[in-house]
Amino acid sequence: MNKKIFLLVIAIAAGVAGTLNATREKGSADKVQETRPLTGDIRVVVSTTGTVEPQNRLEIKPPIAGRIEEIRVREGQGVRSGDILALMSSTDRAALLDMAMIKGEEELKYWQDVYKATSLIAPINGDVIVRAVEPGQTVTTSDPVLVLSDRLIVSADVDETDIGRVKVGQKAVIGLDAYPDIKVNAQVNHISYESTLVNNVTIYAVDIVPEFVPEVFRSGMSANVEIIVQEKTGVLLLPLDAVQDKEDRAFVLLKDPASGTPVLAPVQTGIRDDHHVEIVSGLSPQDTIILPDQTFSLPAARSSGKNPFMPSPPGRGKMK
Repeated sequence: MNKKIFLLVIAIAAGVAGTLNATREKGSADKVQETRPLTGDIRVVVSTTGTVEPQNRLEIKPPIAGRIEEIRVREGQGVRSGDILALMSSTDRAALLDMAMIKGEEELKYWQDVYKATSLIAPINGDVIVRAVEPGQTVTTSDPVLVLSDRLIVSADVDETDIGRVKVGQKAVIGLDAYPDIKVNAQVNHISYESTLVNNVTIYAVDIVPEFVPEVFRSGMSANVEIIVQEKTGVLLLPLDAVQDKEDRAFVLLKDPASGTPVLAPVQTGIRDDHHVEIVSGLSPQDTIILPDQTFSLPAARSSGKNPFMPSPPGRGKMK
């Protein structure tokens, strides 16, 4: 430990002892709170929003103009490549069947067998997400009758300041605004190579593929996404306010088990989330940590002659 760090530790320790003694004398020791390191899990995430949409959206349009006679699928139904989705008549066949119907059931059946209907066939395996028409409606070759999707994904919008931390293959968790209690594990599948500008912010589209698609998923739903950048399990954790950083070093106030007095202890920290910091070394689960009053802060490198742990004057925030 160099002379500068040594003097810093001495100053902090003296300030801590003086402050705690003064606190006890004034009978306000209830300000001093204690905690112990907890063993748990921690993760660093990129939080963003997105929209549920088909990964591949395929519109089924008729090859001829005419009338829809039968639709054999419903929205949400899974289909296989080669399945007959609907039957339709060309304009000529529809007119012929209408004339035959006037002549009777036998005449109608004859022409139905002779003049076969045109089938609309599924070209891929997927789910029906749109059923745009019903039997009896007339359609043109530009009208989509059905829309298929091979699977629903979430297209997430990631800011360029975060995109450098996002990698293909990372785990993610999807939540829906419409169903906040449902959480779906997922994975980053694709990162767009081209950005878009949204409200003067550069955004990259990231495809998040769920491990399974719940029945409640609907195309167009708003989703919340947490992309897991880093994750550790079974590590020692402390609240963020229990650790103070100064000159690239981290310190905690460790309660001496024999005397009960605070001792300034350096620790090595790891990853942090919004609430906790990982303790890599310097503490054990049995140690007791004193949580400093939120108005306290570590002193500057050069002492100003004032107790560094005295409350800050009104209107001044704590040092970071």
